[in-house]
Order: sequence, then C-alpha cells, then structure tokens
Amino acid sequence: MSNMVLLVVDVQNALIDAHPYNEQRVIGNIRNLILTARDNQREVLFVRHDDGKGTELENGTYGWQFYDKISPNSNELIFEKHYNSAFRRTGLNEYLDKKNVDTIILVGLQTEYCIDATCKSAFDHDYKIIIPEETNTTFDNDYLSGKKLYEFYNYKIWNKRFAEVISVEEVKRLLTMPT
Repeated sequence: MSNMVLLVVDVQNALIDAHPYNEQRVIGNIRNLILTARDNQREVLFVRHDDGKGTELENGTYGWQFYDKISPNSNELIFEKHYNSAFRRTGLNEYLDKKNVDTIILVGLQTEYCIDATCKSAFDHDYKIIIPEETNTTFDNDYLSGKKLYEFYNYKIWNKRFAEVISVEEVKRLLTMPT
C-alpha cells in the first residue's frame, strides 16, 4: 500500500473571491477529500502562495489567507511558496522524502499555473500523482475559458502522462484503505 498525502495548493481568499470556473463544486470536493483524509489519519498538507508586496496575494493580507471553508487545522503543515511549483524552495520534497511519501493527491488552484507546475515537479521527483476530478480550477483568459483549461490540462496533459485523473469517489476509497 502506498504512503499518500493530500496536497492542497493555493486555496486562498483572493483566488476564490474572483470566482473561478466550477467554484462551488471544486470547493465542495476539496473539502470532502480533506475531511475524508482527516477521518482516516491521512496527512493533509497545505501550500500558500505569496506573490510579493503590493499584490493580492501579499503575505499577511486577506487575499493571501486560506479560504475559510478549506483551511488547515492547527496541527497541519503549511508550505509557503513564491513560485508556481510547490516544490521550488519550500522544503516540501525534503519533508515528503523524510516521511517516505510516494503518492500525492493534488488539488487546488490554478489549473494551468501552480497545479500544472506542482504536478510536473512531483512527477520529476518520482511521486505517483493522483488528481481527483473537479478539484482544481482556474479562470477564463484571452484564449480559453476556465472550463476548457480545466478539461485540457486534466484530460490531455496530465492524465496517463504525469498523473492519474480519477473520480473523487475513487480517491475517497483510496484514502479509506488501510495504510
């Protein structure tokens, strides 16, 4: 059996308040997975982005704080980051190595930025990556809708290349299996 963690990336007020694609479904699914992981003594790790002084994700501001429906308990670790990848200069990889983690369940924001970079970095570090359906999201841009970006990355870029994209129900089953 694998040693897995749930990695929650950048579910912060500024991003949620801007209303990304499929927002309520994604929040509900992430919350459900967090509760399932906690109930089954699976570690939940949080990552928070600091975009620097004067930005909506500036350390210490309202926008930088975790969205209240998806926030860490006092005993859960937070990795602070300044880059798209949760692995770059955060200590995350060293922590996961120390804990002998081999599988990462990856959820959060934004699909084409921090989730993509974290997924590919995790792949480069030889982790098995599981991305539950409808647990990452993003915004419309000048080229594609948030929905199209979600579909493109989940089903054309990541699935069966860098990660397994599977249903939330299947991930919940994995989280409830004995360690």
